[in-house]
Amino acid sequence: MAENGNKQYIFLKGFLIGGILGGLAGIFFAPRSGQELRSKIKEKGREALKGAEEIHKETKAILEDARRHAEELKKDLVEAGQKVKEILARGEEKEARGAESRKEGVRRRET
Repeated sequence: MAENGNKQYIFLKGFLIGGILGGLAGIFFAPRSGQELRSKIKEKGREALKGAEEIHKETKAILEDARRHAEELKKDLVEAGQKVKEILARGEEKEARGAESRKEGVRRRET
């Protein structure tokens, strides 16, 4: 899941950078006056900022989701660890009782 979120982040980051570079190339190679150029740069800057804010929100949501899943996984692992300890303890008790029974059986045969 985290790998999928990482791929999305990389894609969005590349998309944003590519968009900015493409926009700047278009602005600088288009024949415009200085005032038009500055106006266009401001407009593209606002668009880039808006895109960056959207990416930030999406990334934040992905990270929150990943954090929540990690906490749930941690809780499940702790519970599983406790169950394993209980099962091992029961197994050790049964093993000890079995060993004791075998010792008694040997003692009975010897007498």
